[in-house]
Amino acid sequence: MSDTLDVGSAGAALGERADGWLDATDLPTGGSERLPVTVVNGADDGPVLWVTGGVHGDEATGVAVAQDVAGVAADHAADLAGAVVAVPVVNPAGLRRSERTSYYGGDDPNRHFPDTDRDASRPPETQERIDTRLFEALTDSADLLVDCHTAQVGSMPFTIRDRVLYGDARGEADATELAADLDRLAGALGLPVLTEYPAEEYVEQSLQRSTAGAALNTAGIPAVTAELGGHSVVEAAARRAGVAGVVAAAVEFGLLPSVPEGVAAAGADVPAAPVEFPVRRFVGPRAESAGLVRHRVAVGEAVAAGDVVAEVVTPHGEVIERVESDRDGYVIGRAEGLAVYEGQAVATMAVRDDGDLVVPRDAGEDG
Repeated sequence: MSDTLDVGSAGAALGERADGWLDATDLPTGGSERLPVTVVNGADDGPVLWVTGGVHGDEATGVAVAQDVAGVAADHAADLAGAVVAVPVVNPAGLRRSERTSYYGGDDPNRHFPDTDRDASRPPETQERIDTRLFEALTDSADLLVDCHTAQVGSMPFTIRDRVLYGDARGEADATELAADLDRLAGALGLPVLTEYPAEEYVEQSLQRSTAGAALNTAGIPAVTAELGGHSVVEAAARRAGVAGVVAAAVEFGLLPSVPEGVAAAGADVPAAPVEFPVRRFVGPRAESAGLVRHRVAVGEAVAAGDVVAEVVTPHGEVIERVESDRDGYVIGRAEGLAVYEGQAVATMAVRDDGDLVVPRDAGEDG
């Protein structure tokens, strides 16, 4: 690492903090869309940890975690070996409207990062170009990434660990080596760890083009997604847990010698996983009837296949369906709102996962 670390207009010398901006795109009314960036350059050489937040504009706690981690790093820059780069607002257009998406396009802004195995037939539009510029800045210096998000209102904090894909861009041996560092990073955060969807579904949903997915599977950088409670407001306990987890990861990878005084231990304020078997993310179970939903299982509560997770009732309160889980696991979040339509999920769960972490990209054909 050189004596000065530059990201956008932020350039920090050894032992210093610098705040600046990363140009994203020009605006029709003049000026430019800019992403705030903080660089904290340690007094000694070491890995560079990136912390991003706010790729979904209504996910407030992740923004606060990225800001506060930068603050902790700056307060302890003399003890920092390496650097911390924080980009707390990846989607300023969405943040201004308190909405998940930006107004550059109506789809998910977290599905447009580069994918080396993807052959595109259309030229990139605005959001993809913004994501590519951020990705290029990230891959120019990052050794590790924690991307901070939130989930449904009332959800519990957890870490998502992506599948490590191998194929044309990366062989199985290299993917296995990358997965070891990924495991280490995911475990360091101290939150319950959920592996992402099975490989075929993972690619179908373009999750390899998310911030963490692209950093991991395109750039080969260990990267995880920290889901930190519910959206729209900064949740104090989830914020503390997020800061504690990222700081613990910095200690694990040698950026800091120990957890600084005043920072909670990793896993503080977070319910422990109520099951011992490995789990993956699952959206469901789903209602087969339209009506009003009444949840029967609390967030963080274990369920077995066949347990009733929710009931669907008529406007007069008559039960018309008992929605059962068809999998073992536990509830990590419940669907927002009172109304439910047929085919809609009533919860998000961590369910038993018997799959591999390292998988062929085209799992439908190769495994």
